[in-house]
Parts: sequence; C-alpha cells; structure tokens
Amino acid sequence: MIAIAFVTTAHLFAAAKDEAVQRFLALPDPTPKQVRALRHLEAHNDKFDSAAWMDVWTESDRDGFRYDVIGEGGSEYIRTHVLRAALKSEADLWRAGTPERAGFTSENYQFDEVTQRPDGLLSVAVKPRKKDVLSIDGAIFLSPDDGDLVRLEGRMTKAPSFWTRRVDVIRWFRRVSGFRMPVAVESVANVLVAGRSTFRMSYEYESIDGRHIGDPQPQRRLTQLR
Repeated sequence: MIAIAFVTTAHLFAAAKDEAVQRFLALPDPTPKQVRALRHLEAHNDKFDSAAWMDVWTESDRDGFRYDVIGEGGSEYIRTHVLRAALKSEADLWRAGTPERAGFTSENYQFDEVTQRPDGLLSVAVKPRKKDVLSIDGAIFLSPDDGDLVRLEGRMTKAPSFWTRRVDVIRWFRRVSGFRMPVAVESVANVLVAGRSTFRMSYEYESIDGRHIGDPQPQRRLTQLR
C-alpha cells in the first residue's frame, strides 16, 4: 500500500509539474517591434563605498538598440565602467541578434521541480541547456492565476568578463500592452579586486509598437540598494 501511494503521489506531482510548465510555455510571448522606455540605473560597490545613478531614454526597433543619458550622478568610475558598460553591452547584443537566447523556451531550458510558495507563486526550477552569458541557472516564478512569468532568480552560467567571478540576478516582469516586458533587474556580482557590487535597473514604458503607454519622469536620484 505504501509503495502504491508513493507511485500515485509521484505521478500526481509529475502531472502537476507538466501542467504548470506547459501552461507557461503555451502563453503568447511576442516580441515588440518598437519600444521606448525611460530607465533608471544604479550601482554600488561595498569595498570602496562608492555609488552612481543614471536616467536614460532607450529605444529599440528593427535598427537596433539606442540610448540617451539625460541625467547622472555619483562615482564617475561606476558611471563609465558599470552603468554605461551595461548599456553598451545591451546594444552589442542587439547588433549580434542574440536576445532570443535569453527566452525561457524548451529549446533553451530544462524545466524541473515545481513548488508552490507561501505567496502563492509557482516556483519552477530551470537549468539552461547551454552555458551562455544570457542564461540563468535558478528558478522562474509563475502567477497561479494565468501561469505568466512574474520573476526569475538565479546565477549567470557564464561570467560577463574575466573580472567578474559570479553574478546573481533577479528580474521582474509584467504584461504591458499584451507583451511580457521586464520592469526591473537587480544583480549582485563578486568582482575581482573590487569585491561585492550591486546593480539595479528599472523600466518605465512610454510607448510599445506605437501605442502610448505612459509619461515616465526621470528619478534623478540614488535610492537604497539592498
């Protein structure tokens, strides 16, 4: 009887896992052709107790990714080597046509254990099929109502540079005008010589595919990073 109960429980768990994953994968995830957003970037280094912020208008379309810095403050070194470097890296990825490698698809990821969290979200363990600077080894968190992606947490499977030994990432998402869009990203990196460094970027959308979304205003300040 115990063996039968164990097998039945295992089958039920496998079915629940498959249902949660398939529900998520079945959701439409189109890529917008044109996006204009205001982003606020911040970074802080613990060892040197230095920080910086930046407000940036960004645009992406068939011609690529462009950005215009409209306000900045704090450490010049961090602004140059962290904040502007992050924007330049994104522009380089667009030119290389590689953003699709970050998508949570069955081609890019293996979906494993599914658990229900106290906050109601479904946690799905994910493991990338290949090591890539855009791949995350960790978990995605899905809405119990519609199965859509709310958040991801994990570690980058490939360091973005020789100087960065480890990067832990959290990204938040929500539907905007029918598109699954990022709204914030946080990372904690262990940087050679410099030690622990934190980074945060938030997004406010002005337009997507020509549709007006909002009228974001620059923050022009440094908030408290955790």
